[in-house]
Amino acid sequence: MTGETDNLKGRVKEAAGALTDDDDLKNEGKADQAAGSAKDKVGKVADWADDKIDQAKDKFADKG
Repeated sequence: MTGETDNLKGRVKEAAGALTDDDDLKNEGKADQAAGSAKDKVGKVADWADDKIDQAKDKFADKG
């Protein structure tokens, strides 16, 4: 699942928990949203690292 999917799933669970007064479901929703946010952040860091690696490879290729 992607971070966005987890975030959406969490929002639905949290809303359902609020409507039914189910604290456990609300908390599950919040946890899913936190997991989604974490996945998004990890993905952004991975993309940044890939870009830096590509830049370094380009620099060394130009010198070679």
